[in-house]
Amino acid sequence: MEKDILQTEKDIFNVLKTIYDPEIPVNIYDLGLIYDVEVDDYDNVDIKMTLTAPNCPVADNILRDVRDKVAEIEGVNKVTVDLTFDPPWDKSMMSEQAKLELGFL
Repeated sequence: MEKDILQTEKDIFNVLKTIYDPEIPVNIYDLGLIYDVEVDDYDNVDIKMTLTAPNCPVADNILRDVRDKVAEIEGVNKVTVDLTFDPPWDKSMMSEQAKLELGFL
């Protein structure tokens, strides 16, 4: 039986919460780096995300982790990760939990 798109999206968000920027002890989802996740009728996944800085030294590793870990989710077909800096990331995009962990609250 096929999983529905909503369940696949939940699985994707759960996986994204396991991926960290090695320089920041908060996952990329709670940091606010994920701008959009779309799953089409063929279980192809498009993720639009950003980084905390355009010159992030671990950008390639983070993008590869996102692509590879989401691709491991049962039922997911193709994964495309689009990197954007529009709008630029800022601290206001972080979850309350992330702000608390980093001492911004």
